[in-house]
Amino acid sequence: MAATLHDVARRAGVSFKTVSNVINDYPHVRDATRKKVIDAIRELDYRPNIAARQLRSGRSGVIGVAVPELGLPYFAELTAEVIEAAERRDLIVVIEQTNRSRQREIEVLTSTRRQMTDGLIFSPLELGTEDAELLQTDSPVVLLGERIFTDAVDHVTMQNVEAARAATEYLIGLGRTRIAAVGLHPGEVIGSAGLRFRGYTEALAAAGIALDPSLLVPAGGWHRRQGAEGATALLKSGADFDAVFAFNDTLALGAVHALQQAGRRVPEDVAVVGFDDLDDSQYGMPTLTTVDAGRREIAELAVDALVNRIENPSSPIRHIEVGFSIVERESAAARPESPKTR
Repeated sequence: MAATLHDVARRAGVSFKTVSNVINDYPHVRDATRKKVIDAIRELDYRPNIAARQLRSGRSGVIGVAVPELGLPYFAELTAEVIEAAERRDLIVVIEQTNRSRQREIEVLTSTRRQMTDGLIFSPLELGTEDAELLQTDSPVVLLGERIFTDAVDHVTMQNVEAARAATEYLIGLGRTRIAAVGLHPGEVIGSAGLRFRGYTEALAAAGIALDPSLLVPAGGWHRRQGAEGATALLKSGADFDAVFAFNDTLALGAVHALQQAGRRVPEDVAVVGFDDLDDSQYGMPTLTTVDAGRREIAELAVDALVNRIENPSSPIRHIEVGFSIVERESAAARPESPKTR
């Protein structure tokens, strides 16, 4: 059977009330006593009764995080960072995966499971502004990403347009002028693909480089396979390109693999820049130049915003945009001089 508070009290040789004070971080407990209780909790593998805690305090100490796809490293790493940020605040995280399904996203907001958590960090892909009223729930919601621009809930997001523009400008600054964009979602305006495409086109226009449709590569999914397929399609089309801006790092890593398999040197023949600064990006061959769009800060600020909303329901709504930076590694370099110009 699971250990109880009484079991912990007996093991530590203290009263039930003292154990409760330690668990609830009551300040007036002697350090030696606190240590005995914590040691007993660890030895017995005690787990708090969340339902009982919720009855006493009106809170469960549990928050939810709902992301589209844990199979995408970005969302897996973001979720891990949310968990770490929550743990520093003594919160437990329940994870839900919506699988890019509109119905699943609606269920995340409306399910009775929400009664088990104090609030939700939510990254939707399929809901839009017309669904804003779904966010009017009994417990707080903090939005991530670009979907559902509304003044009703706290929102933490990245600077997709500006960061994509900076990534494209970086390639232009290296002397690359035939820059392919991999990861388009044709017709999308609001969403990561649409906003990153906008940043890409703005950078080209500012440099006086014409937009070439032959260098625009759609990708329904943003996994390595789609990146490899996109680069292979570019090569087979005969398009002239000297750089790739991939809309995330997994696409970029797939593109690098396909280019190398085809005998193209990275970065000598084709410079490649990704987006997200995933952990894997440091260990490719070559290592990947990318955009750090503030994932760690997003996780920290989202948990902060949710805790603030739980504790101060009437506080002003906050919309927070985090900063970004270009992380320079091996996959992007200045175009080598041709023999004629030496």
